[in-house]
Amino acid sequence: MNKNIIDVVKYRWVWITLSLFLVIPSLAVMVYSMIKYENHSPLRLGIDFTGGTLLQYGFEQDLQKEDIAKIREQLKTVGVENAIIQLQEDNTVSIRTKFLESQSPDSEAAKVNASLKQAFGEFVPLQVSAIGPTLGKELFQNALIALLLAFAGIVAYLSVRFSLDYAMFALVALFHDAIFVCGMFSLFGLLFGTEIDSLFITAILTVIGFSVHDTIVVFDRVRENAKFHARNNTFNEIVNKSVNQTLARSINTSVTTLVTLFALYFLGGVTTRDFVLAMILGIAIGTYSSIFNASVLLAWWREYTGKRPRAA
Repeated sequence: MNKNIIDVVKYRWVWITLSLFLVIPSLAVMVYSMIKYENHSPLRLGIDFTGGTLLQYGFEQDLQKEDIAKIREQLKTVGVENAIIQLQEDNTVSIRTKFLESQSPDSEAAKVNASLKQAFGEFVPLQVSAIGPTLGKELFQNALIALLLAFAGIVAYLSVRFSLDYAMFALVALFHDAIFVCGMFSLFGLLFGTEIDSLFITAILTVIGFSVHDTIVVFDRVRENAKFHARNNTFNEIVNKSVNQTLARSINTSVTTLVTLFALYFLGGVTTRDFVLAMILGIAIGTYSSIFNASVLLAWWREYTGKRPRAA
């Protein structure tokens, strides 16, 4: 066997302990959020899931991307926070926010109109619509169903391509990644008022796909090495060799992806920043779990059950 860069199996309790330090506080924060929020959600839900108001304005004044921050500040002056603002063609501004009462002359929507008119001049109201809480609840339920179907599909695929224990520990790694990202956004919700929307679910699904791809690369190498080295090496040695053979590829792929995501985070728009942040956290933790969790847990399981090295 070639000399390994890192002995992942030897220090498996270090990796497992580190993962516990990440996952347990994440779960604790989500439990606290469930107690704190009236809807008992582990994360602060945005208007996609709770319902809200969509406002669209056509301004006579030419607006630039820098004006989005000014619009956000104007909304805060009338008590409207965490709004999702988009600047579209022909100086059209779209604003998604919490439910705004719009029937009376001194309603919340009227205050928003007055504030924007004072700051940016005349405009034409193009649309005022509401997303009801029933629709928001349905979107939330569909998002959860999508996540569960993704997990089930991954388990089925890995069970067919590899074996059940491979699938089991790949799933453990995926839960590890999803819990960490959700825990961080739960913390952001408590500290900074960060809300999740449908883009967050998209980010979680993307992270799951990226993470399972990394895990499959490692597991595929473990299976191939087990075919040729099972007679002369222990399963722990095979896992170490396989991880080290795929280590550079996994890290290089993740680093190049993260460079792009950091560029989007710092240079992109405010509306996609939380989505990109979820991707950054998910891909970073997904790379870690594929290398240091899924593989070492598989090695520990084979050792615990007394299985001899063989072709997987």
